[in-house]
Amino acid sequence: MLRTKWTPGPAAPDGQVLVSVTAFTADHLWDMPGIYRAGTRLARLWPTLDGAVGHWLWAEPLRRRSGSVSVWRTRQAMRDFVALPVHRQIMRTYRHRGAVRSTEWTMADPEPPEVWHQAMEFLRR
Repeated sequence: MLRTKWTPGPAAPDGQVLVSVTAFTADHLWDMPGIYRAGTRLARLWPTLDGAVGHWLWAEPLRRRSGSVSVWRTRQAMRDFVALPVHRQIMRTYRHRGAVRSTEWTMADPEPPEVWHQAMEFLRR
């Protein structure tokens, strides 16, 4: 599995946070470059997102899988991100080109390695 380094956001992880993990499996390998570009385009917004604590992007290109592990101060901060026009456009483009799995949970004052470890438990299933 390839992954980016931990990218901190503008929000401090003070107290309870929301962890969100997504995994998209594309139907076709040829969609992977576009999915990668879309993910990196979203990642460039990270420093400007209210409530964003940090994230990783990850990929298993030959298995046609990619996704993110993100940490948010609140559920509303994550919902605001999901509602962004650029995110909605990406979802409209790719939602019928594969399958998405996701999960979320709350943690108190997590360290990035702990978040990644728990996310990997979900991603291995």
